[in-house]
Amino acid sequence: MPLKKLPLGTVNGWSRNTLMQTLAIECLEIGDDYLVARMPVDARTHQPAGLLHGGASMALIESIGSMASSLLLDLDREQPVGVEINANHVRAVTSGFVRGTGKLVHGGKRTHLWQVDIHDEGTGKLVCTGRLTVMVVPKAV
Repeated sequence: MPLKKLPLGTVNGWSRNTLMQTLAIECLEIGDDYLVARMPVDARTHQPAGLLHGGASMALIESIGSMASSLLLDLDREQPVGVEINANHVRAVTSGFVRGTGKLVHGGKRTHLWQVDIHDEGTGKLVCTGRLTVMVVPKAV
């Protein structure tokens, strides 16, 4: 089942008043089985040594997987909830933007699995790779 092709403005609107807005995470592209988003590497996402914080990369991974899972669901009846995340940080970044591409590995009725690779936009080099497991739960009333 392909991801719904909602307008990027609609998808980015989901970020209002959230961590995603604070970190300036922006959805750039929606494909049949993938979603691309970017995040700045600046004071909002740095750790004390001036490098991209690993937690910011994890937030990007979870944001990409959750946004993408939302595009597979009937949001009037169900919602995605991240239940497990792991990542390997492989390269430091100090400035610019990172771009994450989340690819659907498994899209079941109750769980989704996303592989997310984060690259430095300036160099194209891999910065972080991770996986997010999303559980599909009934929407709270």
